[in-house]
Amino acid sequence: MKVQSQRMPLESQDTVGESALKALLAPRSIAILGASSDFRKISGRPLKHLLDKGYAGRIYPVNPRAESIGGLRAYPSVGAIEGEVDLAIIVLPASEVLGAVRELGAKNVPAAIIFSSGFSEMGDAGRQHEREVIEAARAGGVRICGPNCLGLINAFDKVIATFSQYADAETPSGPVGFVTQSGAFGTAIAALARRRGLGLGYFVNTGNEADLNFSEIMREVICDPRVKVGAGYIEGLKNGNDFTALAEAAMAAAKPLVVTKVGRLGAGARAAASHTGSLAGDDVVFDGIARQYGVIRARNEEHMLDIVEVLSCCKLPEGNGIGLLTQSGGAGVLMADRAQEVGLSVPILQPETQKALHKVIPGFGAVGNPVDVTGQFVADPNLLLESVKLMLADPNIDVGIIWFQLMEGHVEKLVQVLKEIRDQVTKPFVVCWVAAPEAGVRALRDLGIAVLRGAEPAVDAVAALVHYAQARRTWLERSGQRKDIKIPRIDIQSGGVLSTMDGVQLLDRNGVPHTATVLAKSADEAANAARTIGYPVAVKIESPDILHKTEAGGVMLRLNNDDDVRSAFDTIMDRARRHDPAARLEGVIVQGMAGGDTEFVIGLQNDPVFGPVIMAGLGGVLIEVLRDVAFRKVPLCEGEAGDMLDDLHGKAVLGGVRGRPAVDRKALTQMICAVSRLGAALGPRLSTLDLNPIMLGPKTATAVDWLMMLNANDGSVPGHHTS
Repeated sequence: MKVQSQRMPLESQDTVGESALKALLAPRSIAILGASSDFRKISGRPLKHLLDKGYAGRIYPVNPRAESIGGLRAYPSVGAIEGEVDLAIIVLPASEVLGAVRELGAKNVPAAIIFSSGFSEMGDAGRQHEREVIEAARAGGVRICGPNCLGLINAFDKVIATFSQYADAETPSGPVGFVTQSGAFGTAIAALARRRGLGLGYFVNTGNEADLNFSEIMREVICDPRVKVGAGYIEGLKNGNDFTALAEAAMAAAKPLVVTKVGRLGAGARAAASHTGSLAGDDVVFDGIARQYGVIRARNEEHMLDIVEVLSCCKLPEGNGIGLLTQSGGAGVLMADRAQEVGLSVPILQPETQKALHKVIPGFGAVGNPVDVTGQFVADPNLLLESVKLMLADPNIDVGIIWFQLMEGHVEKLVQVLKEIRDQVTKPFVVCWVAAPEAGVRALRDLGIAVLRGAEPAVDAVAALVHYAQARRTWLERSGQRKDIKIPRIDIQSGGVLSTMDGVQLLDRNGVPHTATVLAKSADEAANAARTIGYPVAVKIESPDILHKTEAGGVMLRLNNDDDVRSAFDTIMDRARRHDPAARLEGVIVQGMAGGDTEFVIGLQNDPVFGPVIMAGLGGVLIEVLRDVAFRKVPLCEGEAGDMLDDLHGKAVLGGVRGRPAVDRKALTQMICAVSRLGAALGPRLSTLDLNPIMLGPKTATAVDWLMMLNANDGSVPGHHTS
């Protein structure tokens, strides 16, 4: 009997690659290279698991020193197998892996899992060996998971291609697809999920990711219609485009993607790199791009599983109004505080709702929101049922949390009431049952009701549900805007630091507003330029060797007449010569003084993982000290640019403070979009771009200074349309 895959592609992928991924995750036949009859060994455990768990496909143990293993015929080599092989599990010493991969290529095996260690995690020699293995795999058309990995489990189809101790116990299937870059920590997360009653339809450890990476495998996992939620543990990404393609596919399929990514700070990032050989990247960039693509980021493994449980049990709410119903006033206040901290609304229930609740709840209870039903519901279960129904029926409430504690002697009664609530309400809700009896938790999870262990975890998980629902609505609304983004054509041959005037041309071509700017090579030229621009003006040194003009004393501001400008030219040139006698001095830049009370910064950089990304933040001390910035992958539509502004901690400054008027938000978002299109057009040509400062006023957003650096290129970067 053959295992039939039920997965469907979400987005067009390379046909060969897609076929190999299907063979990896849902193979119809498996060869185990290095199989052992000792089921206690790593080389024996995969065969034992496949036999014990009832894998229905063909199994081919490969061992030249055995005639049979586990009651199955053993083969001396892969080439000796008569039938086709979808997946090979390589359980051999590292020194024998290269030859094994070449055999697989000759046999046309599409996918392999390499358990073996001794590759890139071991240093330069290991990295070279790993490269040779992958070159052989590519030459033979074999896609590789690993090396140095635990393998995978497809619990739906009983594919237990792992030696992980997680497989020693039950491996129940369920709506969660879990992919992890860490073997040991991933196993711990999987065990915690099982203890919670969360079925993992897939468990995949990617190991060194010498070939297939986290994003490619997760994308195939969420193609399975039996998977509702993707969960991942990430230490670093090698290919940001694969990650964003995964996120877009998940969003299109309405399958939330929840990830815990470590390496958030310097020490953690170094540890991640040394552990996996992956590039951890700048976490603030990852965080911004995760927000941009609707990826839910969990702080740790417990937070991840809280979110996954709620997402797998609850339909998406239509807004962010949360209703809190408790048997404790203190718990209600705690949850209300936390809800507001994480961006949820705790609306007061409408008068009609409160009036109806007063008829149900004892006089010493509370009906405003939080709703306190007191402990009286133990004696009268109907009180809890009717109270929850009334609260969730309020038009201002989109999702609810029901909080209670202990109840050892009332488990069956409570479970029955909550089942009735589930059957009679249309809005999502979760249960927060503190110090819950295990029987109660199991019963509710069997009913498909999410049960959280504490007040704050419950609110945080509901917040993730709400924020994901909003992110997907927004993603759908903006789909047309994203398709309409047009990337300009950039024809520029020079590399390195661009001159100010070359920068002006790029800004002009891409619709980025800037102050009037003229290059002057003499004092008289500077004075003439100032008169043309109109006083007051600024004068700045122009030199490819002096990038930080103020440090060289190369900036003079608010000059109001010709004599001042001529004097400034002489002074600035003299300061520049003394600052760096070898510097090439091309003259000075004369600029009009831009109006506006608020300084802003927009930048581009070529991130090593995600490619061109855009940064936006408040200028002055806020950028230098507080690092109050937001990042996104280019290009952006206006809505995405607005999201960047909303991410800033100091965003209130943009709305006007201490008598200052609000800035022109539309002009600012349009500028961010224009810069993002420039970044997309430059692509790999981009090294860095800083527009700092940008002066913001009630009707203007004007770039005052810019620094651009390009990588060398032989030709132009063609324009294209984004999708």
